[in-house]
Amino acid sequence: MTVTVKATGSDEGLLVRRPGPRELRPVRTHRRRRALETALAVAVPLLLVLLWQLAAARSWIDARVYPAPSTILADGWDRAGAGELWPDVWATLKRVLGGYAIGTVAGYALGLLMGSLSLVRAALEPLLDALYVVPKLALLPVFLNMFGLGEGPQIALVAATVFFFVWISTMAAVLAVPAGHRDAGQVFGASPWQMFRHVLLPASLPAVLVGARIAAGVAVLVIVASEQIAAADGLGHLIFDSRALFQNDVMFVGIVCVAVLGVLFSEAVRTVGRLLTPWAPRDRGRGRS
Repeated sequence: MTVTVKATGSDEGLLVRRPGPRELRPVRTHRRRRALETALAVAVPLLLVLLWQLAAARSWIDARVYPAPSTILADGWDRAGAGELWPDVWATLKRVLGGYAIGTVAGYALGLLMGSLSLVRAALEPLLDALYVVPKLALLPVFLNMFGLGEGPQIALVAATVFFFVWISTMAAVLAVPAGHRDAGQVFGASPWQMFRHVLLPASLPAVLVGARIAAGVAVLVIVASEQIAAADGLGHLIFDSRALFQNDVMFVGIVCVAVLGVLFSEAVRTVGRLLTPWAPRDRGRGRS
């Protein structure tokens, strides 16, 4: 949009509004915007990888400590082809999915209950606030005592981490539902289930899913740290064990796999959120005209 001011004989000016490219050609502008954002999203990581490759080839960095991306890619390809990488990937993935599912369900249920009932919120919020600030890795010995060695402590740690993120976002989202929405439901004689289904759920779900997406990334971070301490497999164990054996190329293969897993998991949660809340605004600029 272009705005110009033309002088007139009086002291006042004439404001003229001319439509810009966004108004005249919205589809073309939208496509150009998406193409630019996609190009930037690809170009920046690619440029960093190329710079890393060049630094390793020119000996600007010690390739024994920081192997070139081509070396990492070749090693990862060989390990994947030999079937040595997938067991660790699957071990980490199943722990993340199991803990995430448990933590999300528990956090959403309790957050909804505490957001709807003030007495429940008054009774439980101080205790949960105190537990929230405890570093979750500090709970790993507790879970080891409770569940013993195996998958139980890993899944419980992820579930505890995800629970607090989902609980806080759900309770805050329910409390943020405008009073006018609730009053409208009461005026129309909505039952408790109808109030939840048609008022609280649509109004709070977008914010809840934002918390769930944040929890997805944190879940990957926590499980990798936990596997470095108390696991015999998984990507965290692969990273820590290869570093101890001075196999830095294998270590970076594990780090890359963690990054890819985290991005895919977070994007999966984001996609599910968009499908469940088509009425909510997009949470990033890409795709908007």
